[in-house]
Amino acid sequence: MEQETAIQFRNVSKIYKLRRKDKGAKKGQKTQYFYALRDISFEIKKGQVLGILGTNGSGKSTMALVLSGIASPDEGEIEVRGEQALVAINTGLNKQLTGLENIQLKGALLGLSKKRVEEIVEGVIEFAEIGDFLYQPVKKYSSGMKSRLGFSINLCLDPDILIIDEALSVGDKGFAAKCLERMRELKETGKTIVFISHSLVQVREFCDTAMWLEGGKMKEFGPIETVCDHYAQYIEYYRSLKKAEKRAEREAKFQGRIIESKKVSLFERLFG
Repeated sequence: MEQETAIQFRNVSKIYKLRRKDKGAKKGQKTQYFYALRDISFEIKKGQVLGILGTNGSGKSTMALVLSGIASPDEGEIEVRGEQALVAINTGLNKQLTGLENIQLKGALLGLSKKRVEEIVEGVIEFAEIGDFLYQPVKKYSSGMKSRLGFSINLCLDPDILIIDEALSVGDKGFAAKCLERMRELKETGKTIVFISHSLVQVREFCDTAMWLEGGKMKEFGPIETVCDHYAQYIEYYRSLKKAEKRAEREAKFQGRIIESKKVSLFERLFG
């Protein structure tokens, strides 16, 4: 029996308008747009664990926002079957509220019962191990503590699709190991997981499929070992470049993602 689709991207692009340094365009001057993601198509089956790799600025965090529904695509179509939750540093947390108030707010927005919210609070207290900081404003948290809180809340919400964006890259190794163990348990229950990380070791160990993003485009999608091997070779090549060569390569990638238009709005550029 064929696995049911959890997420499908069809020619998806995410475009941002670039701000000019002079804070204003002259008459007749073209407006520049930047492809954070460009023409990406792929399918994730239910129960699949996808690792997303890419160098800084490749589009990984934008992919996380689009996957989780926080950002909408400007081109293409996305189909998601199931509730998804994004775990990323600072995402979804109100810095002015306490950790406890953030849990209560999340529960209210999702329409959860008071009893269910209390269950989530108990689960977060047990898993996050942040003690009395749960009753302090999130703005006082370290990056590691924010990661602990965000990860714990979304684990306790028990979403169908869990999207993790570098959330295990901060904080202590002990908590990261605890999170990976919990994620393995979720994997065994058939949860769909998207794991975005710089750590090739973690991606190889945890995921069954990989995507390599570079310059806003999907460079490769396929079996975990194949994609990771190719990505590792590229990283080795990039590290071998001289400083000026690295700068030139980054600039070439950036310029390749820019388009110009004299049209006033993005809508007119896309459909005019």
